[in-house]
Amino acid sequence: MAATRHSVRRWHLWLAVLVLGACQRGPAPTRAGSAVAELPREPMAAARPVALTAHGHTRTDEYYWLRQRDDPQVRAYLEAENAYTAAVMRPTAALQETLFQEIKGRIKQTDATAPVRHGDFVYYARYEDGKEYPIHCRRRAGTSGTEQVILDVNELAVGHEFCEVGAWRVSADDRVLAYALDTRGRRFHTIRFRDLETGREFPEQIANVTDNLAWAEDRQTLFYTRQDSLTLRWHRIYRHVLGADPAQDVLVYEEPDETFDCYVTKTRSGRFLLIGSQQTVATEFRFLEADRPEGQFRLIEPRRRGHEYFVDHWGDWFLIRTNDQARNFRLMRTPVTAPAQANWEEVVPHRADVLLEDVHPFRRHLVLEERRDGLRQIRVGRLQAGAGGAAGLVEDYYLDFGEPVYEAQVGPNEVFDTSVLRYRYSSLTTPDSDYDYDMDSHQQTLVKRQEILGGFDPANYRAERLWATAPDGTRVPISLVYRRGFTRDGSHPLLLYGYGAYGISSNAYFSAYRISLLDRGFAYAIAHVRGGQELGRQWYEDGKLLHKRNTFTDFIACAEFLVDQGYTRPERLFAYGGSAGGLLVGAVANMRPDLFAGIVADVPFVDVVTTMLDETIPLTTSEYDEWGNPNQREYYEYMLSYSPYDNVEAKAYPHLLVLAGLHDSQVQYWEPAKWVARLRARRTDHHRLLLRTDMESGHGGPSGRYRAYRERALIYAFLLDVARGAP
Repeated sequence: MAATRHSVRRWHLWLAVLVLGACQRGPAPTRAGSAVAELPREPMAAARPVALTAHGHTRTDEYYWLRQRDDPQVRAYLEAENAYTAAVMRPTAALQETLFQEIKGRIKQTDATAPVRHGDFVYYARYEDGKEYPIHCRRRAGTSGTEQVILDVNELAVGHEFCEVGAWRVSADDRVLAYALDTRGRRFHTIRFRDLETGREFPEQIANVTDNLAWAEDRQTLFYTRQDSLTLRWHRIYRHVLGADPAQDVLVYEEPDETFDCYVTKTRSGRFLLIGSQQTVATEFRFLEADRPEGQFRLIEPRRRGHEYFVDHWGDWFLIRTNDQARNFRLMRTPVTAPAQANWEEVVPHRADVLLEDVHPFRRHLVLEERRDGLRQIRVGRLQAGAGGAAGLVEDYYLDFGEPVYEAQVGPNEVFDTSVLRYRYSSLTTPDSDYDYDMDSHQQTLVKRQEILGGFDPANYRAERLWATAPDGTRVPISLVYRRGFTRDGSHPLLLYGYGAYGISSNAYFSAYRISLLDRGFAYAIAHVRGGQELGRQWYEDGKLLHKRNTFTDFIACAEFLVDQGYTRPERLFAYGGSAGGLLVGAVANMRPDLFAGIVADVPFVDVVTTMLDETIPLTTSEYDEWGNPNQREYYEYMLSYSPYDNVEAKAYPHLLVLAGLHDSQVQYWEPAKWVARLRARRTDHHRLLLRTDMESGHGGPSGRYRAYRERALIYAFLLDVARGAP
């Protein structure tokens, strides 16, 4: 196989000479940092104009042909770009190796995660020095007994360039492991089963499915979800009986609305299975007793546009987190025997300044995850039974984390009848930490903290919370970290990160990788722009659909504020964004290229209009309520006003490093490829413009940890090399 693969690669590079040779650009781009030997000329993709017309308006797409994944000329272009990136970055090879060794040396290579109780065992994953992937293990709870390896991903990865176990679940009796394996990176998984008493695999395998799994309580029935083979929409849920032929699996639910996905899960109590149907602005749930898997799922409350609700179980009640008459959500309860909305009773009211993010019931306690002023808080209390009286949360209080900028979240809690809460905490200066908190005694125990090697001392770093002002007067929070000794004289480079989509908040978490930048004088900042939910649901609403441009202007306002306050200057300011965050930095590159020295766009969503007009592309129809439906003229024109690909102009752009994955199912590889091709043809500068496509992976990048270290080293070498050449 290796010889064949190398032969194919040589064919692609030879074909690149024919396809690209007549279209080379000169001269080669200037290097911002180290002196280098003469560089190869930039690859220039052939322009093959295609007219795309909507609403009487015609756009010309010269690089539409790059969508043909299996076309040898497409592969040739991607290989030529990879070769060019390698050549341009070759002078930083020593720096990349230093960064790789730093990252590797900073992270314990033989280590294990904090153990999590499930049934009669505690489960954990460990890594061994020199191995790419985790080894999943267990031992009997309450003992220091013999370790049992239940799944060694390194063994599964043999013969594969990509390997990822998307999810795994152990049956209620701790005897059977179901796991979903992806060896391509496009998130099509094969479910396999392993007898944990004998170590043998069951004969059946369920191919081309998602990694969404849930065991029933009968110890032999597994529910799973299939995706549409074209759009990848999760649309069918099946029931499989262990030992049976998967071809005979029973379809228990099919989602008819193409704007909805569906999935299966289980309540924390383990008593009920839930089927959730979810769209950007609406949800719907069905339930079934988990010990009666052949029964019929029953509806809790019919879907209606604009109503989002989420379900868990406690005692005789379902707990309902709902946005009905509560923009930031409130908590309700309803009888299991009559769950319709007419019977919902309020437990925790809506608050204008607090977003209720999640609910975690225990037998005697209730834990809430809330967000206030951009920070997640953990609230602990007891759910008042309220038999014949009003329901409510009593004896409640918040955990105190003691830092101005941090990330806290409820961790894996597999045991329902316990007073111990596992939560995870980190900050921009505090490594990942797992705590067990006793909700009765209020005592907490540090179970595990990530050990950072190489002399790391949190006292050497400082974190701040800042606020910038957007053009419309809105205050936008910024989280910032730097090494002590940092001076606000504009001399330091700074990397500004942003995302701002889907209501996903950007949290101020710790990164062992990031130390390599901080120790070289960089500051790192997170712009908590609109489109996330840092400041509540309205923060999300104000950064989507016809308000999407707020995301971009918020990011620019944060960058300008950091410059004005002396944290950096434009010649030393960098931006980073991935996926929808790649759209952010792509739009900003068009709007304010003068404000940044360099940009890293990781699997960027940059061809917004064309993608959202194509209903065959994964995620399109299910995301009309995030971006808008361009089949409607108003949304078409608005998207067109900011789409990075459609707004590339003849002007100078910052240095750019663009990353893509050939098997990406979320942002198709051709979006970054087309964007780079158009930038090459139109820009007026000679800055670095680099495209690197991972030919073996998808949206999440390389699957092995050492490959991930190498990719991070490449990104940091790019940033450091450009910064070194800045005036």
